[in-house]
Amino acid sequence: MKLDNNINYIVSGLERSGTSMLMQILVAGGAPTTFDTESRPPDDNNPKGYFELEGGKIINRLMEGQFPMQDHRGEFIKITAYGLKFLPPGNYKIIYSQRNIDEILDSMEKMAKVRDDKREETREVFIKLNTMIMELIKEREYVDVLFVDYNRIISDPEAHIREIYDFLGSEEFDLEKMVATVDERLYRKRRQ
Repeated sequence: MKLDNNINYIVSGLERSGTSMLMQILVAGGAPTTFDTESRPPDDNNPKGYFELEGGKIINRLMEGQFPMQDHRGEFIKITAYGLKFLPPGNYKIIYSQRNIDEILDSMEKMAKVRDDKREETREVFIKLNTMIMELIKEREYVDVLFVDYNRIISDPEAHIREIYDFLGSEEFDLEKMVATVDERLYRKRRQ
């Protein structure tokens, strides 16, 4: 399966917003992806894996202008939301995951095994970051972005993964396998 070798493909979103699930979906469908399992192996928080490259240290390298985006054209890599601020000029297709903010914070607390005593402040910071990054990538003319909703993918995988499939722009990918990847049992921090 091939993607355009002139484009950098990125899965992004706030931490704990479903970016690992999106990478799983892409891998299952046959989309070219790059990640390593050694720097951040699967654990109780992400039993199917994190699908990160360099253990998520890409952001520091992007900030320093040291990450070779050109080496990753034609394949998906995962960069959390804040890192998108530092993308060098180029052509990008980004799948950006959104999720109920309280579910994100619940998941972060569970992962860190601590209760956030300043949760309302944290909530406001994450809302501002999310809004800023979404506006930034919408404004950049060299970025084509698909915003997806984690909660909707879980509730109706076929309809919402079809949007991802269409965004890839090729019928070579396996939609059925992409849909089958969604595991509602891993949706453990559900808010009504």
